[in-house]
Amino acid sequence: MKLYDGGRAPNPRRVRVFLAEKGIEVPLVPVDMGALGHKAPEVEALNPLMRLPVLVLDDGTVLTESVAICRYFEELHPEPALFGTGALGRARVEMWQRRMEFHLMMPVAQAFRHIHPAMKEWEVPQIAEWGEANKPKALEFLAIFDRELGSRSFVAGDEFSIADITGMIAIDFMKPARLAVPEECTNVLRWYEAVKARPSAEA
Repeated sequence: MKLYDGGRAPNPRRVRVFLAEKGIEVPLVPVDMGALGHKAPEVEALNPLMRLPVLVLDDGTVLTESVAICRYFEELHPEPALFGTGALGRARVEMWQRRMEFHLMMPVAQAFRHIHPAMKEWEVPQIAEWGEANKPKALEFLAIFDRELGSRSFVAGDEFSIADITGMIAIDFMKPARLAVPEECTNVLRWYEAVKARPSAEA
């Protein structure tokens, strides 16, 4: 088994943080995304979308998409449960995982990819207006998220989950996207400080 890893890029990092929370070690194959290593023939042969991470199992089976890879490891190593427990718990984690991904991580990614000069050769066409249009979407969601966090410790409830991993990495990604968590979002800032203090955040 080996994991093709893209360093500090958000999606590869999500898997590394997840594995760290589980205490699972998987051999990594570093890929230099800055040098467009994810577009190399070796990676394209495994994932025609040329995206990372890519997990190759011992029998040659290939899994892509960060959440799918995390689900695979959750099934193999169910404790600690990072996708929730029980029907309701799992549904809540799924609900908030999707919310964090679609309403925070994706707008931040669109802002970064369409505005940052370093992404000019990656995002073709790069449309600055679309990047700017996504900034208020992320901030609007953070205001909603802040209200939700007023009654609980973590994104989906009282237990840390994959939704917290996605949220933490999305907020880390705000800096290169030239965004910041508003000062009035005190619950978000409290939560972010707590999740960043976990050892897995360094993965």
